Amino acid sequence: MSALLIGAGVIAVATITPGPNNLLVMRIAARTGFVSALPAIAAIVAGGLGMWALVAAGASTAFQTVPHLYALMTLAGGAYLCWMGARLVLETLRPPEKHVPTPTSVRHGSVVALFCFQFVNPKSWVLVLTVTAVVGNGAEPLRTSLVLAAAFTVISALCLALWCAIGVSMMRHLDTTAARNWIDRVMGALLFASALLLVLAPADMPNA
Repeated sequence: MSALLIGAGVIAVATITPGPNNLLVMRIAARTGFVSALPAIAAIVAGGLGMWALVAAGASTAFQTVPHLYALMTLAGGAYLCWMGARLVLETLRPPEKHVPTPTSVRHGSVVALFCFQFVNPKSWVLVLTVTAVVGNGAEPLRTSLVLAAAFTVISALCLALWCAIGVSMMRHLDTTAARNWIDRVMGALLFASALLLVLAPADMPNA
């Protein structure tokens, strides 16, 4: 039980601290509201669970047999964040179109992209591998696996919901196009910064 508590603490710390997933969820909530950000939260949580299932099935050995896999994954994740950041900034520079309503939901493609991003997000891999190594199989592997899956789901969803609430609180200041554009520029810059941190200061891959 103590190992599970430690694992839950690691999940909470890793998912509550600023990162690409939190920034993207906050931006979506700031633009379109809490409810519309729920599919994005679900995609991130589902991606994390998918990664955990792969690690539980033995995929962690791939990082040991292919030494450059983690570096390639880091570059892919950094490239995606750079693209997202550039897209946010460039969209604010386009001339405004008349009679175009503000979107009220997240596009299906964006949700799928967020799900897929988890598999090239080094922070997510480090989290999953670390928690798996800390918790282990336990005396009852099936029970341990179910509890760990529940912890990943509930804790991650709650932490993302908190960042979503922060985004919603920003909505009152986004009543003009200029304000929304500045928020998107800041978010774009932060995503660029996240990409640089991933590439220039990658986290150490734990031995799982």
